[in-house]
Amino acid sequence: MMEQATYRDLMHRLSEVGAVKKGLARNLPPDLPAGSAGVLGLLSQHGEMTISELTDLLAIDISVTSRHVSYLADQGWLERSPNPADGRSRLLRLTDSGRDLLDGFADHIAELLAERLSDWSDQEVHELIRLMAKLHDSLACPAHSLTHVRN
Repeated sequence: MMEQATYRDLMHRLSEVGAVKKGLARNLPPDLPAGSAGVLGLLSQHGEMTISELTDLLAIDISVTSRHVSYLADQGWLERSPNPADGRSRLLRLTDSGRDLLDGFADHIAELLAERLSDWSDQEVHELIRLMAKLHDSLACPAHSLTHVRN
């Protein structure tokens, strides 16, 4: 097993990833808060879903999710429709306008990443993607929940 110091270094590197993510969020359109952009991104990636499903993916309180959903619907970037499987809930989906907004932002960020990582080989970029996916899978799994760890 690796030394505790190695995992502490990983912890610090992960906080740096958070800073990079915040830096990328500064490229969002001024009328699109980062949390709302995250909602659009999840709907784009996973397709239509209920607010409960979205809340689970975001791992935030449903009241926060509801605020994002309301804001995005008011902007015309998201629509809510009756859920045929459960009349008590509604399905959320991107509108064409929301998809266009998200695609434009994604294209801009992809260009920025290509520019900033221009000295990386294709293999290095693919390896980073592979390792980040593996890290996500390891840390997102409920069996490996970090909530019980206390120092």
